[in-house]
Amino acid sequence: MESPDLARMRSEYAHDGLDEQAAGDDPLVLFDRWFDDAVTAGVHEPNAMALATATPQGRPSSRIVLLKGLDDRGLVFFSGYESRKGRELSANPWAAATMLWHPLQRQVRIEGSVTRIPEEESDAYFAVRPRGAQIGAVASPQSQPIADRRTLDQRVADVEQACAGRDIERPAVWGGFRIAVDSIEFWQGRDSRLHDRLLFTRAPGGWTRERLAP
Repeated sequence: MESPDLARMRSEYAHDGLDEQAAGDDPLVLFDRWFDDAVTAGVHEPNAMALATATPQGRPSSRIVLLKGLDDRGLVFFSGYESRKGRELSANPWAAATMLWHPLQRQVRIEGSVTRIPEEESDAYFAVRPRGAQIGAVASPQSQPIADRRTLDQRVADVEQACAGRDIERPAVWGGFRIAVDSIEFWQGRDSRLHDRLLFTRAPGGWTRERLAP
């Protein structure tokens, strides 16, 4: 089978642009508007974001996680604290996240420091997860080596049996992280790769905004 000619693969961008007046002065308001647009457009999993973390030595890793909350304090996602990202965030509490809404030719890039959310907030979210997801969080030693799929299936069966007929408590090794938004860039695709890029950076008095060359 022939490999695709990656050098010739192109997408054309024809949506309306993003100017400073439309962006406004508050990036979180703009983010809410763009997110609502993605939901209205029927984008699959519009809350999916690529999350990048790094070791203290600067070795990066990335994966897709789901955004589960956003307010003035930052973006919230959930994970095992002892997973690879959990360990990296404990040792180097900074992260970058990218959300891509390709049908709208938009992406948002976010960077900031990371902290764990309060336990009661993690408890509240865990309580409304589907029971299967709750069992999975208890049964799976996230990011750790396991012998085979049968081992994981057996761990799940053991948890199901142990918790039959009662609520499942959030495991202490699982919970939420919050990215405090230090900077957030809005990218709108334009023709001839002359994309619009507006970068908001948090400042003592609020937000600064500047346009970046594509």
